[in-house]
Amino acid sequence: MTTEVGRLKRRADFLRLARQRRKAVTPGMLMQAAPTPDALRDDSQVRVGFTVSKKVGNAVRRNRAKRRLRALVAELFPDHVIPGHDIAVIGRFDTVDRSYSKLRRDMISTMRRTKIWQDMV
Repeated sequence: MTTEVGRLKRRADFLRLARQRRKAVTPGMLMQAAPTPDALRDDSQVRVGFTVSKKVGNAVRRNRAKRRLRALVAELFPDHVIPGHDIAVIGRFDTVDRSYSKLRRDMISTMRRTKIWQDMV
């Protein structure tokens, strides 16, 4: 079963995820997850937001980090994420320079530790 991937854009959603304290950190990224609020819940969808701070570098580095993270989400989330969750994926300094295979392992690791990973049946 594939899951539809929506977007998180409102600051209030990111702040709610930060308050949930369900997070996982790797050298390549930080992931925060929480169930979608009941008013917005669609059990076939997961909402994902991306953020990269200025600590990572200039606009070129930040945009590259976000592109790499979006590519990983597009690859992994439709088949491996449990629907009904909001997820914030936060880029770190190493996101830009880390090899794609290591970044992919980081993504899988953070998905497992935040308990949003499901194996394909």
